[in-house]
Amino acid sequence: MDGKMLARLGAIVFIAVAVTATAIEMSRDEEPAESWASARPATTPSDPLQRELIRCQALGEAGARDAACLQAWAESRRRFLAPGQPRAERLPDNPPAPTPADPAEAR
Repeated sequence: MDGKMLARLGAIVFIAVAVTATAIEMSRDEEPAESWASARPATTPSDPLQRELIRCQALGEAGARDAACLQAWAESRRRFLAPGQPRAERLPDNPPAPTPADPAEAR
């Protein structure tokens, strides 16, 4: 066998494998996409900092202007950067601001 014939045979085998893989992938049933919300536990976290961080996440871009969110993020950074501190420390007792995204609280 000469070099040209070997190259052609290699190309044909490569194309056959690619077509077979494509046919197998296209014949598969699509799995339903998992939503982001399902990754979060259904129970309410007992840590007030975690509850506040979840509330700030729900605020989206407005969270960057919310004083309580800024305080919660600072406390989260402090806890993360000081691993020797106990996890059960609490935030100062400031009442959380109502979230405008929740229509039940807006009434």
